[in-house]
Amino acid sequence: MSEPVRPIAPATSVRFRMENTFKTAVLLAAIGGLLVALGAWFGGTTGALVGLLLGLAVTGFSYWKSDSLAIRAARAVPISEAEAPNLHAAVREVAQRAGLPVPRVYYIDEAQPNAFATGRNPRHAAVAVTRGLLELTTRDELRGVLAHEMAHIRNRDILIGSIAAAVAMGISFLANMAMWFGMFGGGDDEDGPNPVALLLMAILAPVAATILQLALSRSREFEADRTGAEILGDPEPLARALAKLDAVSQRVPSHVQPAQASAYIVNPLTGQRRDFSRLFLTHPPMEERISRLRALEASGARS
Repeated sequence: MSEPVRPIAPATSVRFRMENTFKTAVLLAAIGGLLVALGAWFGGTTGALVGLLLGLAVTGFSYWKSDSLAIRAARAVPISEAEAPNLHAAVREVAQRAGLPVPRVYYIDEAQPNAFATGRNPRHAAVAVTRGLLELTTRDELRGVLAHEMAHIRNRDILIGSIAAAVAMGISFLANMAMWFGMFGGGDDEDGPNPVALLLMAILAPVAATILQLALSRSREFEADRTGAEILGDPEPLARALAKLDAVSQRVPSHVQPAQASAYIVNPLTGQRRDFSRLFLTHPPMEERISRLRALEASGARS
């Protein structure tokens, strides 16, 4: 039987929510500003106006539909309580312990054990789990994973994470378009865009997107681990689950898009042997995450 719920430090939760709100606004402004600047570069005032309209559309889509994008990218499907009664019972229990509305539940038919949460706020949240996670974890370990995801929902990480992924995917798309224009247009026009500059942008933009996700992901994973442990009243189930997930994920590949990798509880790209996958290590070292959780347990034992 788990221990009674220990209260989550309100100051820490409020600080994380405020930081995430600020980062969300910055990200939306950045993608809008980028589109305006690109429009002005290619088409002057008219291009800037087109970029502004496109920026408003993209930022609106990122805010309202980034969760749908994440679910589609993961090839997740809704799973009913009749199909997975134990999963729904665990989601409902952990949500109640976290003081949150019960999120929608999705299933990903993949062997790699993993999970993520998405949505623009706790009332419009969703949790997705893979087949591998349900097959690998015990009841308590599954609750530990779900508590980590509920922590992301509680801290408003799900909005900033979903928008960061949408921005990263958008930057990658623009980089590909820039490379296309650099290869097939403007090469003989001295007043046109420099193909070398466009090619450089196409190379650097995905790296910039990775750095963006790297900055967003690591501290929030530590905080979600800590908050998840407090939701359950015991850090050990999550620590055990993370150890299992990390070990299996390194052997079992996943087909997650790199821009979405930061949403998952463990990096889904660790099972890929391609060199580029090392660029998308958006999570802290698993050993450090587990040691921090078990330090919480030791601290609780001493108090």
